[in-house]
Amino acid sequence: MNAEPIILQMKYAEIIEEIAKQAQISYDDAMKVFYSSKTYGLISKGISDMHCRSVGYLVEDILAESNL
Repeated sequence: MNAEPIILQMKYAEIIEEIAKQAQISYDDAMKVFYSSKTYGLISKGISDMHCRSVGYLVEDILAESNL
């Protein structure tokens, strides 16, 4: 299942903001972490309905993946 692009963009913004907050890094660095993550690839391809997961879950997954 694919999500509407505008909804995904809003979710991406929330995820990036939360990564920056939890990892105490800049928004630019948080964007780099997010867009280079495997999780982003899964979300953007609509695999396993990852876009349906909570922001907290996704951020936890991304931070674990990036060792932050």
